[in-house]
Amino acid sequence: VKVNCAALSSTLLESELFGHERGAFTGAVARRIGRFEQAEGGTLFLDEIGELDVELQAKLLRVVQTGLFERVGGEESVQTDVRVIAATNRDLPARIAEGRFREDLYYRLNVVSLEMPPLRQRREDIPLLAEHIVRRLAVKYGWPHLALDPDAIPILVGRPWPGNVRELQNVLSRAAILVRGGVIGLADLQPPVGSSALPSVAPAGSLLLRDILAETECRVIRQALEQEKWNRTRAAQVLGISRRQLFDKVRQYGLH
Repeated sequence: VKVNCAALSSTLLESELFGHERGAFTGAVARRIGRFEQAEGGTLFLDEIGELDVELQAKLLRVVQTGLFERVGGEESVQTDVRVIAATNRDLPARIAEGRFREDLYYRLNVVSLEMPPLRQRREDIPLLAEHIVRRLAVKYGWPHLALDPDAIPILVGRPWPGNVRELQNVLSRAAILVRGGVIGLADLQPPVGSSALPSVAPAGSLLLRDILAETECRVIRQALEQEKWNRTRAAQVLGISRRQLFDKVRQYGLH
C-alpha cells in the first residue's frame, strides 16, 4: 500500500493514513479505513516522507514505535502490524538541523538505508532503462514497431540527466511522439528549438544548485575533450586544472 506524503495537506493526509470515524469532520458520512489498516500484515510505502508535517511526524512516530493509532475523530486505539518503507529526495539530516524533521522519527525509520545514486553516476543502467521505457511507450500508445536506434544509445549515456529517470522518460516520450511509432534516432533526441539548457518545467529536484553546477561542469569538460580530440593532457590545460583532476572528473561523470 503506497501513500504520497507530498500530494495531500496534513489534515487530509492524517485521514489517509489513519482513517476517520463517521462525523469526524464535514463530509465524513461513514467510517473510513486508513492506509495503515489496509496494509495490515504487509508493507506501507511512504513516498516523499521529507514533506510530512512536523505535527503528523509525531503521530507517525507513535505508530512506528508502538503499532497503535486512533482514527481521526475516534477514541478507540487500533493495533497494526505493518512494515514501513519510506523514500525521499530530501537531505533529512539537514532538515533535522532546520527543525523541519524529527530526529527520533528519522532514526526509527532509518533501520536499513538504501541510496539510489543519480543517473549520471550509473550510466551503465541507461541503455536498459531506455529500452524498458520505449517498450512501455509502445504498449501505452499501441505502437508495436516503436524502437530505439542503437546509434542513439551513446547520446543518452552521455547526457548529465539532472532530472534523473523522470527526465529520461520525458525525452523518450517526446521522441516517440515525433517518430509516431517508428524508430527513435539521433535527431529525435535533440532538445526542442529555442529551449534553454534547463527545462522551463523541471522534474522534482532538478533545480538543486549542485545538479545545475554538475550539469554545467560535465558539459564544459566534454566540450574541452572533444575540442582537443580527447587528449586529456591538452584538455586539462584548456580547463586550467591538473591532469589528475580531469581524470577524476571523467570517471565521476562517466565520460568516454
